[in-house]
Amino acid sequence: MNIKKLKDRIQLLYRLKTKVLSKYRNFRNIQRLKTLVDNSTSLRIVIGAGGVFETGWITTEIEHLDILNNKHWERLFRKKRIDCILGEHVWEHLTIAEGRSAARNCYQYLKPGGYLRVAVPDGFQSDREYLEWVKVGGIGPGAKDHKMLYNYKTLTQLFEQVGFDVKLLEYFDSENKFHFVDWDVCGGKIHRSMRFDERNINGILKYTSIILDAYKNTKKVDIYNLYATKSDS
Repeated sequence: MNIKKLKDRIQLLYRLKTKVLSKYRNFRNIQRLKTLVDNSTSLRIVIGAGGVFETGWITTEIEHLDILNNKHWERLFRKKRIDCILGEHVWEHLTIAEGRSAARNCYQYLKPGGYLRVAVPDGFQSDREYLEWVKVGGIGPGAKDHKMLYNYKTLTQLFEQVGFDVKLLEYFDSENKFHFVDWDVCGGKIHRSMRFDERNINGILKYTSIILDAYKNTKKVDIYNLYATKSDS
């Protein structure tokens, strides 16, 4: 065997080893998540967490829970239903059709009265630098994969179309007026928000999101009394 063939075989074996290890780690992570879900009395799920999470929440990534994949939902939750789902800057990576499909899956696996807290970039933000950052194919991190730039009307419509009752928490309107409801961080902390994004200083809103709670059915969950510990940290 010549040196080139030997090198090619070594590279092939290395790729196979990497692939097997990756599948094994993914399998272990899924089993860990199943155990967490099975042992939780109150299910609070973060989708597309990106390594960011708060205590008491179960975090997932696309390889564990692809929100468009019905089989992923079924393997994790089966007959269990979720109290709340948090998705910060996820829906802008989906087309409108995909966004509706993902919303339907969330609706199906939420408990009656449960809710989905969503945040996406705000298309009515007037700051040009911000819009260049977050637009479809923008210059910000991950923006090359953005498929939608929502405003509060189009985002609300998407979730209402699949049966959710929507309450807006933060957004700019078409006249560039900012609206804010004093939402409870214990119900799902949104980092890219008026309060928690470090780019917002001296009263100037450099980075905000459209933030809404989408409730399953019309029975609202009182998130201010749902959790014993409340903190804005």
